[in-house]
Amino acid sequence: MVVEVRKKDIRALTKDQLRDFFVVQGDKAFRGNQVYEWLWQKSAHSFDVMTNISKEMRARLQDHFVINHIKVDQMQRSTDGTVKNAVKLHDDLIVESVLIPTETRTTACVSSQVGCSLDCRFCATARLKRMRNLNPDEIYDQVVAIDNQSRLYFQRPLSNIVFMGMGEPLMNYKNVLKAIDKITSPEGLGMSPKRITVSTSGVPRMIKKMADESVKFQLAVSLHSAIDEIRTSIMPFNSTFPLNDLRNALEYWYAKTRNRITYEYVVWKGINDTQADVDALVKFCRFAPSKVNLIEYNPIDDGEFQQASDIALQMYRNTLQDNGITVTVRRSRGKDIDAACGQLANKS
Repeated sequence: MVVEVRKKDIRALTKDQLRDFFVVQGDKAFRGNQVYEWLWQKSAHSFDVMTNISKEMRARLQDHFVINHIKVDQMQRSTDGTVKNAVKLHDDLIVESVLIPTETRTTACVSSQVGCSLDCRFCATARLKRMRNLNPDEIYDQVVAIDNQSRLYFQRPLSNIVFMGMGEPLMNYKNVLKAIDKITSPEGLGMSPKRITVSTSGVPRMIKKMADESVKFQLAVSLHSAIDEIRTSIMPFNSTFPLNDLRNALEYWYAKTRNRITYEYVVWKGINDTQADVDALVKFCRFAPSKVNLIEYNPIDDGEFQQASDIALQMYRNTLQDNGITVTVRRSRGKDIDAACGQLANKS
């Protein structure tokens, strides 16, 4: 009986482990450095392209390892220039990522899980079963693919990254931070961590962990209500991570990092569109410097949630500004291809 040996993804190895591999194979340790560069700086898809490695050693790499690179299985372009990718993983599961262009920047919205660990009722992704976490290289590959698209379609490199795609990033904490480390490393993409935002629905323990680890990227919180009963009704996990716990974690974050917090906030008709709702938000914002992004709602077919009136949005805007809180109104992009916030649902 022949037992098939499953090859290891070579990108799971550190540079030192690659160097050790070549020494064991009777070659020079610096060959590991060369392969590491091919994998991360050059995003090699196969061992055949590693032309400064001998054919014999490339064959040995092929015998021992695989490169489980992602594939953009389907791409859609919106009338506003937004690009949505259906990304096929090595096990044929699909996630989605989005390129969002403006006049001054291009932003990659990347996924961190297949499906989602949480249960926000207004989000299409939350209706998908969480299949698994993405590996660091799968997150990294999404960024590389979108950077290539940015250069191709908009003649400029990617400028920003947001972890606002499929999944809750803090439920895949270890792999997300490893991916960011590669993205920001001079041996990877060399991108500034200040241009990266991790958006969470609010996992207090992990927010404190990030603060303790002195991360340099930006933090955004999908808040949507500063009243526990309302937030629990639209984001049921809030019963496990209530607002008081979230506020304490965010206070800790600011005390450690001195970084302003961004709140992502959708206003819905009949749910959180009263003066009492905005007053609660003002109170929640006061414990640490923050800004609020009021986000246009993107329907997900069933009509249960509806965009609030312009009058309600103006009430939010005026009240926040009157209390010295920075506020912006974000109009969603890519709605015609289901690429806007909350719409990623693998319809492809």
